[in-house]
Amino acid sequence: MSEVNRLPEREAEVWIERELVEWTEPPWRVLLHNDDVTTFEFVERILQTIFKLSAVEAQRIAWQTHTEGVAVVCVRPRTEAQHLVGKAIFAARLEGFPLMLTCEPDV
Repeated sequence: MSEVNRLPEREAEVWIERELVEWTEPPWRVLLHNDDVTTFEFVERILQTIFKLSAVEAQRIAWQTHTEGVAVVCVRPRTEAQHLVGKAIFAARLEGFPLMLTCEPDV
């Protein structure tokens, strides 16, 4: 039987760099409001594509919105929050849904 050359075992060195985000604007909350027309599937798709949430988090927020009337989607700098809300509402109107999102200061 031939001998296999093996590299000596050693611990892998892993460096994790965290990107430090410095907000120059105050944080704002994005709120999702319940309605009786917009489908769960559409809400989940918007939360995943525009807000970059996982499927599990999108389902949780959609359900919370349905049961409690409103849910916090995310907290972002003011202009980013307003931009995301605008994109989501625009996408909803293109599909004929009355989906409503708002933003407010996160105090």
